[in-house]
Amino acid sequence: MKSLLPCILHFLNLCVCILSPDILAAQSTIDSFRIYNDIKITIDKPEALNKKKKTIIIFYALPNGNTTAQTMGKKMQEGDDWHFDIQHIRAQTNFIRNQDSGKNYIVYYLENTFKSWPLWKQKHKDSIFLITKIVDSLFQSIHAKHKVIYLNGHSGGGSFIFGYLANVQKIPQYIRRISFLDSDYGYDSSYYPKILKWLKYSRHNALNVFAYNDSIALYNGKPVVSATGGTWHRSHLLLKHLQNDFKFHYSKSDSIEMVKSKDIRIQFFFKPNLNQGIYHTQQVELNGFIHAIFCGTRFNSKNYKYYFNRAYTKFIE
Repeated sequence: MKSLLPCILHFLNLCVCILSPDILAAQSTIDSFRIYNDIKITIDKPEALNKKKKTIIIFYALPNGNTTAQTMGKKMQEGDDWHFDIQHIRAQTNFIRNQDSGKNYIVYYLENTFKSWPLWKQKHKDSIFLITKIVDSLFQSIHAKHKVIYLNGHSGGGSFIFGYLANVQKIPQYIRRISFLDSDYGYDSSYYPKILKWLKYSRHNALNVFAYNDSIALYNGKPVVSATGGTWHRSHLLLKHLQNDFKFHYSKSDSIEMVKSKDIRIQFFFKPNLNQGIYHTQQVELNGFIHAIFCGTRFNSKNYKYYFNRAYTKFIE
């Protein structure tokens, strides 16, 4: 299969940047283009990319049923679709940039016409190869001296991450962080050897997992997922595998149970469910994306708290 890089570079050169006063104030630009006819790639990058700075390239695979605009979020107006107010990844990104100005933060939003990465993979027999090409080509298109990848996704977006992991013999060294924001539905033991080797390869590699107890959650009186089909079960299964190779300590806040490896490179954030409610999107909305990037770093909980009031409100455009 031919590389996507020439095509991507061509589109990036042709795309019209949509700039509003708010975007200019945030010093970032938005470009968007399509590949394979059914995938939309949107890039949010600093207006002035400092090639000498470390560049963090975040691949954010969209959740089921959401568009890129809804995932980015905006200030709500009367009559707006509620989906615009449940993630605010754009505002959380700008909060991250404001906190850590010493790095370039680039976000690739990954959307498909089915609004579902699991369904998209079913429609493409060569899906895992296509996903690898997308990630590798977009990574190569960024010209920076020191650049790394963070894989990130919410809900069905985790399927995109697992598609990438399924196709590589080993996880590349330039992937430094993998975050499952209530999205590891597809985890099974076949992925563990690759994850283990990747974690042991470098002390800079980090894995963090967010989940709530969806195994008892109800919607209109009916279970949301099966007892073993949700992120609660899958996350605990991943943790069980990791416990064979790493030591963990446990702690608890008012609303979150935390499990962290001794070197805090591996972190799990579990939301108990006392009323059989649905807390799927709240894990993102309540500073979840920020925490997925900052947990375990010197910016951990600095001017924000996970699963607490929105810290990024002033950045909502």
